[in-house]
Amino acid sequence: MDIRKIKNLIFDFGGVLVELDKARCLEAFNRLGFAEAEKLIDAYSQQGLFGQLEEGTISPEAFCNEVRRLTNCRASDNAMWEAWNSFLVTIPSWKLEALIELKKHFPLYLLSNTNEPHWQKAVTSLFPYNGWQAEDYFDRIFLSYELHQVKPAADIFRTVMAETGVRPEETLFIDDAEANCATARSLGFHTYQPQSGEDWRPLFDGILNNQEA
Repeated sequence: MDIRKIKNLIFDFGGVLVELDKARCLEAFNRLGFAEAEKLIDAYSQQGLFGQLEEGTISPEAFCNEVRRLTNCRASDNAMWEAWNSFLVTIPSWKLEALIELKKHFPLYLLSNTNEPHWQKAVTSLFPYNGWQAEDYFDRIFLSYELHQVKPAADIFRTVMAETGVRPEETLFIDDAEANCATARSLGFHTYQPQSGEDWRPLFDGILNNQEA
């Protein structure tokens, strides 16, 4: 892939921008009496009630009520969201600075399988940086719980294409899940799958001026 031929960038959120701590999240749910969460939470895609939350087919309030109905968990809604949001650790400042610089050179889009509680935490606590807010980094933000579509299904990529006009052959999609990258490639996108904790800035050498962490 020749980065000079790329005209658009699409970033994933979890794992690519925000650092995740699944173990911390599971420990928090265990303390609340929701041990079943371990079978449903994944680094790339969610199952059961968490999957419904991610696809936007269940409200946060209904989610909490259903957890209490099905399990020994009797925690408040707020306690559940604190446990769930402990999955999200931080967005390192070097990533936010890289996004700010890349936006000078490319249209930037966010395409994320996420849910309302995670996104609200991201907006209020993770993206704010030197006066920048979540919506300032990206030309458009596409979230699974709002679209009722989730990766790796092709429909969510087609939604991005239809609403932005991006051409796959001119677009780089950066996602840490192979299944998501495979779908993107099948539609003609260029893809890059960073490993956990990887510094992906070398993809843009010359554009980011080799910024140091």
